[in-house]
Amino acid sequence: MKLLFIIISVFASTGSAIKCYQCSSSMEEKGEDNCGAYAGFRKDKHIPVECNSDESVTVGTFCVKITEQSPRGFIWDGRWRSVHRRCASVTETGVVGVCNWGVREDGVYWEECYCAQDGCNGGTDLKIAFSLVSFLIAVHILF
Repeated sequence: MKLLFIIISVFASTGSAIKCYQCSSSMEEKGEDNCGAYAGFRKDKHIPVECNSDESVTVGTFCVKITEQSPRGFIWDGRWRSVHRRCASVTETGVVGVCNWGVREDGVYWEECYCAQDGCNGGTDLKIAFSLVSFLIAVHILF
């Protein structure tokens, strides 16, 4: 029992909030792509925001990157793409460190990637936190 308490204490939050990038390609001026809808994400244009602060668009305990793309064939044929990065508090599956995707009835492709490290929604791919993997391995070995 003491060992389990030690493991939980190591991985418990120290009280500081997670910091996530927040931007939305739908809020950018025409011709700009700082949120990474078509080009790479511009980290030099954004600063991660604490998810429990007044600066955060949504309060949360992890980060999310949401990508949507229209069903048309090519960008020059009118296909559009949007990216939203922000804090989040609820996932469809209840799991972070994964990406969920699908196609809506109107043909729009969507992808939602959740992660739990500071600034983890700033990349093109999201990785599971090392501490989470270590915790799961420890639990598997001990039990």
